[in-house]
Amino acid sequence: MRNPFRSLRHTLGVSAATLALASAAFSAHADTDTRVTYKSASAGTAYYQMGVELSEAIRQGTDDAIILTLEESQGSVQNVMEVMARQGNYVFTTPPALVKQAMAGEGAFAKRKHPRFQEIRGLFPIPSITMHFVLAGDEGVTDITALEGKHLLIGRGTFGAREAARYLKLFGLEESVKIADAAIGSGPDALKNGQIDGFVTSSSFPSPNVIETAASMPVTLISLTDEQIEQTGAPRQTIPAGIYPGVDEDVETTSLPVIAYTTTAMDDDTAYTLTKTFWERRDAMAEEAVWWSSITPGMLTNMAGQLHPGALRYYEEAGFVVPDSLR
Repeated sequence: MRNPFRSLRHTLGVSAATLALASAAFSAHADTDTRVTYKSASAGTAYYQMGVELSEAIRQGTDDAIILTLEESQGSVQNVMEVMARQGNYVFTTPPALVKQAMAGEGAFAKRKHPRFQEIRGLFPIPSITMHFVLAGDEGVTDITALEGKHLLIGRGTFGAREAARYLKLFGLEESVKIADAAIGSGPDALKNGQIDGFVTSSSFPSPNVIETAASMPVTLISLTDEQIEQTGAPRQTIPAGIYPGVDEDVETTSLPVIAYTTTAMDDDTAYTLTKTFWERRDAMAEEAVWWSSITPGMLTNMAGQLHPGALRYYEEAGFVVPDSLR
């Protein structure tokens, strides 16, 4: 008769051996890969989704040699503030203007000055926060005079709300546009229900708010002239034709650049590989999510501070034009 205990001992012995081999393989892999913390935005936002996509692109592009671990964030100021305490491979996203403020000890950082802010170094651009002026209607594209007499929702306390208010004043529309008192998240429903004539949102394109609205009704976007863009003092951003249903012409607007930064605590080889893999995987990422198609080498000019030496090495090898101020 077969001894069941012998069979069980054999099974356990094989399982233990298998587990030991798997653990050894995992430990060997863990010893060879590089872990990077990536902090961008809160879950559910476009920028958090970009982090998910970037994480996968880096994993695939490096054959798991670099693993990006996403952390939720409450915003760009927090991302920069954490430089004071973070060690090792910390990558974060922020508008370059906040890096300037941190290094100078101004603005949000006036009471939190710290020498580690001087160690911030740039890696690569990510999709910019793009201004969208959205109106009901089937024109597709129109000019800013179309806002005159309209009931507009611009939101509260956000970059987009501040820019929208500034533009209305700048272009003499402050008195003729009625501002709705509501959060920007209610914009699509309010427009569909006829409670407002339009809304302003700031996001990388395609913007979830605009996609949601255009899926159920015709929308028109405001396009600015060269002179108007120059008046704003903000970087130009082109939303290509066809990004939104019914918008069959390019839309010229403005944006707030966003950059992926790290610190001098990251070694040169890791910064080099991260930057190289980002650019080599950019087209593949753009095939899956169109917002990556907006990234161009020329966006390096928006960067504040200096490039990480590892990133600079890649840019020089690849023949990118690097402003002297970033070296």
